[in-house]
Amino acid sequence: MEGGPQFSGIDGFLGTRGSLMLDVVFVAMFLVLVVMGYSIWLVRDRRQFELHKRIQLALGIVLLIALVAFEIDMQLLTEWETRAAASPYFPDDYQAAGAKWASVVGVSLIVHLLFAVPTAFLWVVVIVGALRRFPRPAAPSGYSGRHVFWARLAAAGMVLTSLTGWVFYWLAFVA
Repeated sequence: MEGGPQFSGIDGFLGTRGSLMLDVVFVAMFLVLVVMGYSIWLVRDRRQFELHKRIQLALGIVLLIALVAFEIDMQLLTEWETRAAASPYFPDDYQAAGAKWASVVGVSLIVHLLFAVPTAFLWVVVIVGALRRFPRPAAPSGYSGRHVFWARLAAAGMVLTSLTGWVFYWLAFVA
């Protein structure tokens, strides 16, 4: 962003006020949803249980690494509030007590976190449960019904986490 405001952290590549990690996560969530959908299709329609397992494990590891890197960036390197300050949906006095959380951007972040945090725990529950209770190689078992129930919740959570994250990104760093 030559000639524009200078922000802490590394500027992103989407041409917005977002940092590099915000832009990476913004784009990565599209890919995560596509890969997750493909993996679900493989197991549901093609009965490719072992491939589904490998893809989901890889996705879980990638999401964990991305989450840790993202949180390190947001907590230590990037002041997202400074980047969001130009948004018409974020208060100029965002440092005042409670001001940022009462704004449209703040509320959208809270809504996003209400999906993101439980979804992260659901993914752990689904993956650990599957690793402990499914046979090797992966195949249907008495645990399948429970797995499908929790996995559907985790998948829905991932979709809602992505959607609410994109809304937050737009409100804070594009508008």
